[in-house]
Amino acid sequence: MPELPEVEVLRRSLAPRLTGRRIASVTVRQRALREAVPAARLARELPGRRVEGLRRRGKYLLVDLERDRTLVVHLGMSGRLTVAPDSVSVEAHEHVSFALTEGGRLRYRDPRRFGLVLLLATARLERDRHFARLGLEPLDGELTGERLAAGARGRRGPVKAFLMDAGVLVGVGNIYACEALHSAGIHPARSVARLSAARWERLAVAVRATLADAIEQGGTTLNDFTDGEGNAGYFQAALAAYGREGEPCRRCGRPIRRIVQAGRSTFYCGGCQR
Repeated sequence: MPELPEVEVLRRSLAPRLTGRRIASVTVRQRALREAVPAARLARELPGRRVEGLRRRGKYLLVDLERDRTLVVHLGMSGRLTVAPDSVSVEAHEHVSFALTEGGRLRYRDPRRFGLVLLLATARLERDRHFARLGLEPLDGELTGERLAAGARGRRGPVKAFLMDAGVLVGVGNIYACEALHSAGIHPARSVARLSAARWERLAVAVRATLADAIEQGGTTLNDFTDGEGNAGYFQAALAAYGREGEPCRRCGRPIRRIVQAGRSTFYCGGCQR
């Protein structure tokens, strides 16, 4: 599933291609995504509106439009959002297309159909059920060891599950939780009740650095992710733990191990992460 770095890479690649342009029409070929696409509302309200800018909240891409409307896109497991010229044929699984007034179309493709395409009032966005309970943004200056420790107060579960709790910290999924914990030298199964203030701070630094590095390298493409121009990311070449079971740790040389936590594979080094 695309995580925060992938959505941020997508935002940066699409912003210069969409900002200032107007939507001419909307075509919905498949409404049955994770939530039904509001086809009639999109067709009624979007034509003629100008794109004012693109933002990100957690793993959601937010396309702000004039007159208090925001197009909300979540890529789910396999979603792609790209800008294509008019000459390019409709792809398989291209469920929603937004024709642009100066030519080309923004196309949402999602073979597994776990994504979302919604239209919300911009002014009420933070109160919407999709956003109201989201936690800290890791890259906007809010994330510190002290804030993480405060969020963990009264809990006893494993630190990896804590990092992936969107009510605490948004956008950090399985890949980047594994990578940040490896960077910080913290075992993924360690209880949050047993982390010192120094380790919390080390973890906050590691999360920020891991996400920033992934964004710089275009995200991680293991299966489906591409940016708005169809380019794959290459952070997967720098992964230190995730997906490297049995391979030597880049820091100490001991083999990377794999355990299963909450049904998800977790990768860590038994030497560096005691």
